[in-house]
Amino acid sequence: QVQLVESGGGLVQAGGSLKLSCAASGRPFSLYTMGWFRQAPGKEREFVAAISWRGISTNYADSVKGRVTVSRDNAKNTGYLQMDALKPEDTAVYLCAAAAGGPSPSVEAYGFWGQGTQVTVSS
Repeated sequence: QVQLVESGGGLVQAGGSLKLSCAASGRPFSLYTMGWFRQAPGKEREFVAAISWRGISTNYADSVKGRVTVSRDNAKNTGYLQMDALKPEDTAVYLCAAAAGGPSPSVEAYGFWGQGTQVTVSS
């Protein structure tokens, strides 16, 4: 079992930046791929980014490519999502997740989920 807790969300103006964190506990975080997803009201959960267990491989959704950077610090059992040039359409609850396989964009690949942190981007 892996427990995940996100933090760092908030209200930001369009064009601004936020850095989200995902703190892991339980089984060693370094065993898992870490993914970030988001879910806006009335919409399906959407892939944002993922990073492999050693941080060698990353994967980004086209909608955020070039504006978002995923990273991790296995020594701190923490993953990060740096978001720049934020847009109002980035407004959503952001969730981190852990998967046993590679940095998949599929929700079904992830077996462990955090509760999420709200990101609101004002225009």
